[in-house]
This record gives sequence, structure tokens and C-alpha cells, in this order.
Amino acid sequence: MARIMLIGGHGRVALLAAPLLVAAGHRVTSVIRNPEHEADVAATGAIPYVTDIETLDKDGFADLVAGQHIIVWSAGAGGGNPQRTYAVDRDAAILSMAAAQEAGVQRYVMVSYAGASADHGIDPEDSFFAYAEAKAAADEALRASSLDWTILGPSRLTFEEPTGRIDTEVSDAGGEVSRANVARVIKAVVAEPATIGRTINFNDGQTPIERAILG
Repeated sequence: MARIMLIGGHGRVALLAAPLLVAAGHRVTSVIRNPEHEADVAATGAIPYVTDIETLDKDGFADLVAGQHIIVWSAGAGGGNPQRTYAVDRDAAILSMAAAQEAGVQRYVMVSYAGASADHGIDPEDSFFAYAEAKAAADEALRASSLDWTILGPSRLTFEEPTGRIDTEVSDAGGEVSRANVARVIKAVVAEPATIGRTINFNDGQTPIERAILG
């Protein structure tokens, strides 16, 4: 059993991932900003923890993650506000990585998106630009860290039912994947050391998740 901290615990993917992780025997703490969401999180079997990650400094993050074995970052500002997008998706994420290293939490799983990179090519006038910039910076910081990292790059998210099957031969040109399958990928990678040090882009596909993540 691992102690897993799921940051962004009321997101749609996180709410699907938490019960899978709990059912696998892990002790899951889901970090949320809004205390009104505690009941939703508790219903997944995870332990709700209320704090605003946007306001935490490195010491605050270190206190937050102390005693955990694995961090799963599934938080996001939700777009629409560039300042908050940079504050959460870039700055808070990078602070959490530094804090994890300081607190001795070695395993870190980042939920990003397929094709995230510094040369994303998004027009600065596009509403997606701040998110693309923030995720690229956070992903690069994680790759440069000493953590045992895995970066997940799901393609366009849907509400389809889970199939338990994905395709990791993905470009950034298209494709889609259900949020429920993303949750299953999270569950699979936290238990698979072979995914450490890898970026895994994926769509819904034909290969069972446990096999697909091995590359």
C-alpha cells in the first residue's frame, strides 16, 4: 500500500482515479480548494484535504506532501484567466516538485496533455496559450528534477465509458481519450516502475492499459 496525494482532487479525472487507487489498496489524500467539495471526495474513499495550492510556498508544499509516497498532480486552473493559469499550472506545480524533493517524496506523476512542449506553436492571442506555456514549463521542470517522474499526455478528453484500452502512438494532431481511461492509466502507472522517466502520450485504442504503458 502506498500513501498517494492526489492534487486537484475534485477534478473530473481525479474523482474517477481516486476510487480506483483506493480499491487497489492505497491510502489516498485528495487536495481540494473548496470545502464544499469534501463530501464528493470522501465518497470516492479518499481523504479530503482543504488548502489553496495557489497560496502555498515551498515550505507549505513540503508540509503538505510530507509522509506521502507518491504525488499525482491533476490540478489545473481551468483556463480563462492567464494569471491564475500560470500561478497554478506552472508556478504551484514547480513549487510542489521542489517541495517533494525536500520532503523525500520521490515518485511524482504529472497529468499533462498530448503534445505539450515549449515549441507548442499556439498563437499568443489564443486562449489556450497560457495553459500551453504553463504545462510546458512544468513538464520541463519535472524532467529536469531528481524525482522518479512520469508525465501523462492524454489527448482530447471525452466522457465516454472506460474501455481499459489505449494507444500510445500519438501525435498532437488529434485523437481523444475518455477521462475514465485516463483515471485507469493513473492507477496503472503508480504501480509500474517501468514508467519512471517517461512521457506517455495516449488516445483511446486497442491495447490493454497495463501493457500499453510499458512502451
